[in-house]
Amino acid sequence: MKTINIGIIGGGLMGREAASAFGRWFALNDFPAKVELKAVCDLNEQVLAWYKNISSVELLTADYKELLAREDIDVVYVALPHNLHKDFYIEVLEAGKDLLAEKPFGIDLEASLAIRDKGEALGRFVRCSSEMPFLPGPQRVIEEVKSGRMGEIIEVKAGFLHSSDLDFNKPINWKRQVKYCGEIGVMGDLGMHVLHVPLRLGWKPELVYANLQKIVTERPDGKGGMAVCDTWNNATLNTQVTIDGKQVPMLLEMKRIAPGETNTWYIEIFGTKGGVKYSTKDTKALWTFRIDGDQYWQRTDLGFKGVPFPVITGGIFEPGFADCFMQMLAGYVAEREGFLNGRFGCVTPDEAVASHYVFDAALKSFANSSVEKIEYQQQPV
Repeated sequence: MKTINIGIIGGGLMGREAASAFGRWFALNDFPAKVELKAVCDLNEQVLAWYKNISSVELLTADYKELLAREDIDVVYVALPHNLHKDFYIEVLEAGKDLLAEKPFGIDLEASLAIRDKGEALGRFVRCSSEMPFLPGPQRVIEEVKSGRMGEIIEVKAGFLHSSDLDFNKPINWKRQVKYCGEIGVMGDLGMHVLHVPLRLGWKPELVYANLQKIVTERPDGKGGMAVCDTWNNATLNTQVTIDGKQVPMLLEMKRIAPGETNTWYIEIFGTKGGVKYSTKDTKALWTFRIDGDQYWQRTDLGFKGVPFPVITGGIFEPGFADCFMQMLAGYVAEREGFLNGRFGCVTPDEAVASHYVFDAALKSFANSSVEKIEYQQQPV
């Protein structure tokens, strides 16, 4: 059985999640490839110390070039702030490694295009992180859409809602500063998660009217003073897509200040004969709508059955974040090795770039109080 050797650049929150998933790889049933975490790079010695618990790790370093120089590393997962994406992603690709990137795949549209085009030019396998759609609920939503049972689709809503920024005393970090997070703000942080399923279904926004909010404009700087927060906290995008030749409204929500939410991903799709909706707020519940004389909603309790890659966990048990993250990594490996076989896969470079076209148009829309047409450029620049 083939073993894929992994390196991680950026060993913090998401790096640890990846390492945890690699450590539980044996939980995947009959998966035809193994993975081993071989090297980790981070500037924080305390972060690196955590990885000493992983027996397969042979290199802990603060120098990412040392990691990239290892000939035995096949894939590098890079979990760094947005302003570092372009330079690090391209250097990973030029080092001969395949890339699992973090969203938003560059700090802006120009950076995302450069990353995509470099990967294509070098023939590297590149995908972007977005884990929530790998849960059974979103998979069932996709299945319901493809079944045709909903009739003509007339409305789509999708979003990712946080409430962590409601704590006004929370010290500032890089996600609250444009120079690190980008002008797109919360759209870069949460938007790829929101667009993953619509884009995979072929629903590319054509028009956008955006409402962007800067609600918290300063935070403690951790040194006794205050620092400016200049990113967008919330983004509500009213978009239009074409589905089966018809123009359909699609609402996209990306919010760091959504009272009552912690980490809620949702999608709702309505048609002339039915509908479907799912939210991680109630992880087990899939809601389907039918019109049969009367109108009614049906709740289906979901367990592990329906994840793209079967695992040892019993079908009656509910999955969580760690499980969908592991499914995403399995999707990356399966597609890289040629056995995805029609199952749901990670965000492609073209999809990541498409999201940036949406975000770029949203900035223009809000600045001009206008409806903006989204012009997608598919060819390398």
